[in-house]
Amino acid sequence: MRVTVKRINRFCLLTCAPFIGLVVWLLAADLSVTLPDDAFPQPAAAPAAANVDKLAAGLDQAKQTALATAKSLKKSIALYTATNKSMGAIVAIADTQADRPYKIYDRRITLKIGAPAKQIDSDNIRAQLFVVRAQHFTGYALKVKLKSPDAMKMVLGQDKNGGAETTLAAARRYGAIAGVNAGGFADDGGKRYPLSTTVMNGSYLNGFDPSFKDLFFVGMNDKMELIGGKYANEDQLDRENPRFGASFVPVLLQNGRAQPIPAKWQSSPLRAPRTIIANYKDNQLLFLVIDGRNENGSSGATLAEAQILLQRFGAIDGYNLDGGGSSTLVFDGRVVNHPSDGTPRPVPTHFLFFE
Repeated sequence: MRVTVKRINRFCLLTCAPFIGLVVWLLAADLSVTLPDDAFPQPAAAPAAANVDKLAAGLDQAKQTALATAKSLKKSIALYTATNKSMGAIVAIADTQADRPYKIYDRRITLKIGAPAKQIDSDNIRAQLFVVRAQHFTGYALKVKLKSPDAMKMVLGQDKNGGAETTLAAARRYGAIAGVNAGGFADDGGKRYPLSTTVMNGSYLNGFDPSFKDLFFVGMNDKMELIGGKYANEDQLDRENPRFGASFVPVLLQNGRAQPIPAKWQSSPLRAPRTIIANYKDNQLLFLVIDGRNENGSSGATLAEAQILLQRFGAIDGYNLDGGGSSTLVFDGRVVNHPSDGTPRPVPTHFLFFE
């Protein structure tokens, strides 16, 4: 057993001897190990001074650019504001200039009639009343500028076909500021009916009657422009888009030219009270209501004189409405003319005007 242990010890000693010798040699030798510089990580190098200066210069340039941009924006905003103000002023001047031709034309035609005795001006309408004096008659002119479709309408007497009332009664009932008698009429069975073609609210009251003899139709279209003349068929009048209108005789003026007066109407009666409707180039309306003491021809106006008045006042188209005792002009709540019957006559149609 002891021999065996010794052998084992020798074996282990022989086996480890080379390693033990190597360790002793290493300890006795003066050995050193040197690693290269790139074996260790190096700290980042500080930026060069030139790069720092360049970066600073760039930042300063950016600052200057931002300041310049801000100034430019302020100038642009100021210019925009000034431009808006200038444009507003230009628009205001343009509006004034655009309205100037109308004002000049209106002043010119108004001076031909005279100075208004009364005037009503609102957002809806401007109505001017003038006194007209001549050798054989006195009368009134009513010049009307319609500013909205609600400024004028035609109504039936007592609001029914066959009914009649004075223009004053109709004006009061509707709250109108002015009113004029309209078309002719025919009596039948105690009722008073509008003569021939009559349009109410865009519809024919008693159907369409082709123009015959000297009858004409006159009224307003859907654009509140005066339309009138002789119409051979319904389609011809429908193309005018009538809103309302009435009929009577004869046509006095078309395109500023006096129309031939039928022989019957030249002398029967020679002179009489008259009611006339006309228009101007700017679509203003002109009504003439001429007084006469009676209807026997001793006073009043002839139709030729009425034509002369219309031309003198600068009218374009003119139409003779029902006259005689029917001629009535209401303004501001009262009858301003002097109806030849002594009191206003009840009639079936009226033109009314609203403030």
